[in-house]
Amino acid sequence: MDAYDKEILDIIQSSFPVDPRPYAVVGEAVGLTEAEVLARVRRLKEEGVIRRMGANFGSRQLGWRSTLCGAEVPKDKLDAFVAEVNKHPGVTHNYLRDHKFNVWFALIAPSSEDIENLLAEITAATGVEIMNLPASKLFKIKVDFAMGDSAE
Repeated sequence: MDAYDKEILDIIQSSFPVDPRPYAVVGEAVGLTEAEVLARVRRLKEEGVIRRMGANFGSRQLGWRSTLCGAEVPKDKLDAFVAEVNKHPGVTHNYLRDHKFNVWFALIAPSSEDIENLLAEITAATGVEIMNLPASKLFKIKVDFAMGDSAE
């Protein structure tokens, strides 16, 4: 990763331009063409440096509900369970842990009833019971990973 990649990552993490041609705006800021920025972003995504690109919305402000889910998944069912969980667009994060409850994931949906229905659907498809831990108080921490010279 060179200095251009780091500058691009600094911008797209939290200041992605709302513009018809956002990569041209980023390119102008870092001294590259739109095509060069796009090529670099594609490469960083292929390399796994960028996992996901998309907007983050305040689900509570939109009236949606969120929950943390934990499951005790037997090793022989792990791949199928994770694949089933990952099929659902409301899953925002998931983690494997070295613990009795070895799979954890966060889920958002329009209502608590929708969450319960989705969890029942995953359980029906996998045979794995899911612990539902809805948020009673929300703690949101903004995390940026400074990549440029200010990080060194």
